[in-house]
Amino acid sequence: MCAHNPPCPTAMAPDREVARPVAHHPEQGWSLLCNGVLVFEDTGELLPDGRIVAPHRPLALTVGSAA
Repeated sequence: MCAHNPPCPTAMAPDREVARPVAHHPEQGWSLLCNGVLVFEDTGELLPDGRIVAPHRPLALTVGSAA
């Protein structure tokens, strides 16, 4: 699908999220990347073959207080 030079990562590559967006709809919370991956604002993904990647936001760093 990608016509960029150098080509963007494929939908199955571990770094697939760095592909360039071809459609961006922030009001609906999603973007379509040139490799066919739908990326949602909660960091979930829908791959071109229909597989779902669950949201994977990094956990917030929590600092405990000393007693």
